[in-house]
Amino acid sequence: MLPSIVYCDDDLLVVDKPAGLLTVPGRGPDKQDCLINRLLPHYPNARIVHRLDQATSGLVIIPLGYEPQKHLARQFEQRLIHKRYVAVVGGDVRETQGEVDLPLICDWPNRPRQKVDHEHGKSALTRYRVLARLEQHTRLELEPVTGRSHQLRVHMLSLGHPILGDTLYAPPALRDCTDRLLLHATRLSFTHPRTEQAITLDLPPSF
Repeated sequence: MLPSIVYCDDDLLVVDKPAGLLTVPGRGPDKQDCLINRLLPHYPNARIVHRLDQATSGLVIIPLGYEPQKHLARQFEQRLIHKRYVAVVGGDVRETQGEVDLPLICDWPNRPRQKVDHEHGKSALTRYRVLARLEQHTRLELEPVTGRSHQLRVHMLSLGHPILGDTLYAPPALRDCTDRLLLHATRLSFTHPRTEQAITLDLPPSF
């Protein structure tokens, strides 16, 4: 099934990746169904410039051709593309807003899990803001200033508030209380690779 197209022009697409769908193919024939392979029959010059975790839903930029890919990749490298996520986490997050500045590294014996490592980890910074306090949980807006693997998931865990439905990091009660990871890429702000126009796109989560 073709993913929902949120934005489309001659240079790029922005699509809504469903939770549970890989961004790119994995190893083995059972991991070939993915976002890019669903797009290629309709957009043969579609390319990948960033990814979302399989369990995460939301906005993904798809450059159409080499030049847009190169331009957008440079924006990502220079942290000129701004992303916002919505998450529902366990417990009551006390501070209305704050940040988590903890270095991350792959937990190799338990990969793909990541972990905080002050000696060898790469710097990682996440800003958060409370959107709503629920009965037993908190809805947050998350801004990953850096883009480390599983950054939002590990940083929320480090606060003591794992994301609901997280099969890698949440304890069983929070892992099993929903049928998906409650993490959604809800906003993207970037510069159009050809027109240099500032573009901001929003897509509310389904949860």
